[in-house]
Amino acid sequence: MRTLLFVPGDSPRKFARARQSLADALILDLEDSVAAEEKPRARQETAAMLREARGAQKLFVRVNAFDTGLTARDLAAVLPYAPDGIALPKCGGPEQVERLSHMLDALEAAAGLEPGHTRILAIATETADSLFNLGRYKGCSPRLWGLMWGAEDLIASLGATTNREGGALLDSFRLARTLCLAGAAAAGVVAVDTVATTIDDLDAVAEEARAARRDGFRAKGIIHPKHVEVVNAAFRPTEGEIAWARRIVEAFAGDRTGVVKIDGQMIDKPHLRAAEKILESAALQ
Repeated sequence: MRTLLFVPGDSPRKFARARQSLADALILDLEDSVAAEEKPRARQETAAMLREARGAQKLFVRVNAFDTGLTARDLAAVLPYAPDGIALPKCGGPEQVERLSHMLDALEAAAGLEPGHTRILAIATETADSLFNLGRYKGCSPRLWGLMWGAEDLIASLGATTNREGGALLDSFRLARTLCLAGAAAAGVVAVDTVATTIDDLDAVAEEARAARRDGFRAKGIIHPKHVEVVNAAFRPTEGEIAWARRIVEAFAGDRTGVVKIDGQMIDKPHLRAAEKILESAALQ
């Protein structure tokens, strides 16, 4: 999954539009995009969306954070309809992933779902304390699919007034981004880049997505359908990258030394792993 498109959980109209996009996954949102008084209706609408015939898109649900007291109600409303995953906002650390995993164990059993069916996407940089726990997610739950960094809620948590200046991330937010990337790599899960908030500037969205892929992110959150194809293209390996990766894989196929020479350069196993990831990504396009 490269593109994860957020959809308000109380809007069947926007859901219908999102299903027509080429997003790899939709995240039906019960949190920030839904007003407090609308959350009971949003649970009902989201459950109805999950009951519709499924296509190739994965369907996640972003529940409300644990500190709201609404998480259990959100999960009880949607788990009977087998979402592919749960996005947990304001995740403070691996203990919250473990807590969510235990809740999913019980709800899956009650719904007759296969144990472990529901994956977890932790949105893991939205509070100041969460930044100190990003290296601790390894092994916390086999359900954990990815770590996503978020820049908007972190503004309030840090007491900042903005997260960007002149279009560039400020230091505190670059730190959160980097720690999330490293934490995901250490845990062996997918690193997911935050959403682009410039709705109409598709060039800026494309540049942000290319930088995310360059740095090691394997997916990106999206808040508008018009961003989907731009981000998909940015995460698609180029023909040159694919050709390079094939040469490396083929060179190592007949070599047992762990090092090969290509175009005068010494290529070793880390290059092979990078090449294999490129070919894996290309196969999923």
